[in-house]
Amino acid sequence: MYKSWILISLILILSPVQAHKPENHASDIITQALSAPDRSEADRQRDTRSRPDVTLALLNIGHGDVVFDVFGGGGYYSELIARVVGEGGKVYLHNNQAYRNFVNDALSQRMSQNNMTQMIQHDREVDDLGIQENTLNAALIIMSYHDLFYDDKVNNWPQIDHNNFIQQIHRGLKPGGRFLIVDHQANSARQAQDTHSLHRIEKDFAIDQMEALGFKRVAESVALANPDDDKSQSVFDPEVRGKTDRFIVVFEKLTDKK
Repeated sequence: MYKSWILISLILILSPVQAHKPENHASDIITQALSAPDRSEADRQRDTRSRPDVTLALLNIGHGDVVFDVFGGGGYYSELIARVVGEGGKVYLHNNQAYRNFVNDALSQRMSQNNMTQMIQHDREVDDLGIQENTLNAALIIMSYHDLFYDDKVNNWPQIDHNNFIQQIHRGLKPGGRFLIVDHQANSARQAQDTHSLHRIEKDFAIDQMEALGFKRVAESVALANPDDDKSQSVFDPEVRGKTDRFIVVFEKLTDKK
C-alpha cells in the first residue's frame, strides 16, 4: 500500500529559527493561493502529489518577497509563489535551454495565460544565473537537485559545476534566506551514483553538499515519503512515477560564510 498518502505531514524543526512571517498569516496566504478559482485543473490535481501546502509553508515566504524557482519547468510552483508574494514581490521562473526543450509547451502555455507581472520567466544558463547579490528571500529546486550531478552530453546536458551553481544561489540569498530541496530518494550509501540511471540522489549526500557551501539545515518534512518505494527503479518507471519516496529539506544561508 502506498503509505505516503496516509502519512500525517510532519515538519521537524532541527534548530530554532526566527520566523519573519506570522505563522497563521502565512498559512492563510498559502490557502488562498491554493484555492484561487482561476488555477488550472491540472495544477489542482498535482497538489495532491506535490503537497505545496507543506513546501510553501517551509519556505516561510509572504507578500513582497523575492523567490528564485530553480529549473522551474512548466511553472507550477512559480505560479503558486506568485500568488503568495503578490504584486509587491517577484518570482523568477528559471530554466536553462535543456529544461526549456523538455517543458517548452507547458511553459509557453502558462506564460501566455499569465496575468501576474510578479511571475517572471528567467531563461539563464547554469554558469550565469543572473542573480543579484543579497536580493532573494528564498529559493527552491523541486525534483531537480540531482540534475546538478547528471552528465548526459549526448542529450545536451553537460556536467554542471555543482559548487559554482549553488554558490551563485548562496550569494543571491539574503542572510537567513531559505533554500528548499525536494528530490527522489536513492538507496542508502548510493550518494549521487544513481542520478543518471534512476534520477535519484541520497538525502544525506545532498545535505553534506549544501552544508559544505555555507548552508545550515533547519527543517525537513516526511510529507512526500513513501517507504514502499522500490529505489532500484527509475523515477520515470510507470509503476513508481509520481509515487516515489521524496525527501524535503530546508536550509538557511549562514551569515558567516567566507
